[in-house]
Amino acid sequence: MIDIHSHILPGIDDGAENEQESIDMAKAAIEEGITAIVATPHHKNRTYDNYKEDIVKHVAVLNDLFQSKNIPLTVLPGQEVRIYGEIIEDYEKGEIQLVNDSQYLLVEFPSDSVPHYTEQLFYDLQLVGIKPVIVHPERNRELLENHDKMYQLVRKGALSQVTAASVVGKFGKKIQDFSLQLIEANLTHLIASDAHNTTTRGFHLREAFEVVKNKYGIDMYYLLLENSNLLVENMNLNRIEPSPIRSKRKKLFGLF
Repeated sequence: MIDIHSHILPGIDDGAENEQESIDMAKAAIEEGITAIVATPHHKNRTYDNYKEDIVKHVAVLNDLFQSKNIPLTVLPGQEVRIYGEIIEDYEKGEIQLVNDSQYLLVEFPSDSVPHYTEQLFYDLQLVGIKPVIVHPERNRELLENHDKMYQLVRKGALSQVTAASVVGKFGKKIQDFSLQLIEANLTHLIASDAHNTTTRGFHLREAFEVVKNKYGIDMYYLLLENSNLLVENMNLNRIEPSPIRSKRKKLFGLF
């Protein structure tokens, strides 16, 4: 299993605080069945800036550490970029780290909104060969309140990744329900941990995939599982035609 979103690099954002925490996270990941993990430190989120050159160095150091400790986990370079208007310019300057140097970029929205320029920026990214992957859309207030906005973004080429902890209910029922609606409507394409530590923000990947298997069947289970492999190998992801999320109407007495 490959985890395409984590904060396992030590001391550079709100993830692992030091090398020992990175080692603890690696051991927890292995217990989940994870063999490779993409390190995706925050970038341009008003608190942390982590540039491509630095990420590559940190990943190399962590891989050396794991090898010296006989920890069978491979760390791959990535970045969780808070959406901003100059992403393409900064990519051309060599500051943006695509997932394992593929065509895929993890893009984070502010927690309460989707910027008005998002559709145009995503269109421009795709013109230069970059496929935007919206991370944890289920935790975005505007998308929670306006499901059609998510449908339009995916219909126009964006991908998305829900968090394993959301799928299993760690962020509450409302976010869990929206996560499952995204899966059911083919509006998400990946499940990842977004793990920050081994206590409050752990992995939960195995449990999340079991939820998918039980609710949506083995085909969806394997589709989402395979997509993480395809992403890091820079191949096209499995996609099913998306559909709008159907609102749940309450039944009235005597009416159906």
